[in-house]
Parts: sequence; C-alpha cells; structure tokens
Amino acid sequence: MKSHQTAQTMKAATAAKKLGVYLQATPSEFQEGVVSRAELNALQADPPEWLRELRRNGPHPRPVVAAKLGISISGLARAGVTDALTTEQVDALKTENPEWLQKERATQAEVRKETARLKEKQRTEDEA
Repeated sequence: MKSHQTAQTMKAATAAKKLGVYLQATPSEFQEGVVSRAELNALQADPPEWLRELRRNGPHPRPVVAAKLGISISGLARAGVTDALTTEQVDALKTENPEWLQKERATQAEVRKETARLKEKQRTEDEA
C-alpha cells in the first residue's frame, strides 16, 4: 500500500518569520497565499528581488531590529519601539546611540555573560 504524501505548507506569516522579513511589507500574493516547504527552500536558496530588497532595506520585523541593535526584543518593547524599522532607521539609532540603547546593550551583555557562566558551571558539574 502506497501512502500519498502531501506537501507540507505553512501560513504566509510563518514563512515570513522563517525568512526574517516583515509580513506586511511582502507582496500581496505572498501575504494571501500559503507556502510549501519546497517553496520556502527555493526562496531561501535563490531569493527573488523583493526578498533581497526587504532583507537589505526593510522594514524589518522586531526580532531582526533587536539583533541589528544588539539588544533583546523585550528591550525594544521597554524603549517603546513597537513598529518595524527600516535599515536606515536602525542605522540612525546606532549613530544616535540614545541612553536607552546603551542601557539595553549593557543589559544584553550581562545576560550573555551570565548565560555563559551558567553553561560553564553546568559543563564542569557534568564532568565531575
């Protein structure tokens, strides 16, 4: 008996998240459709111009903005940044380096340091 394999599909929002782009900035045909795993792989392997443009200039979703600024998504929320930002806006924030951004970067650095310390502690305990 042969099983009929159906293509795995996902909503456009999920595909946009996996591609690291802001859904509302994608073409309407992308937003309104579903994306198969094969289509997603093709978009990642050979991105069309609209996808390259979005990745280059934005607007970027909050996880991408946070990563570009070197802070957490929670840090963006604390600063009141709720909208998608373009690369130009992110670069302007980096240049201005407001106090909230300095504070959030310091917080993020402390979190990374603590995570590394705990990981090392766990590793040494596992070896003992």
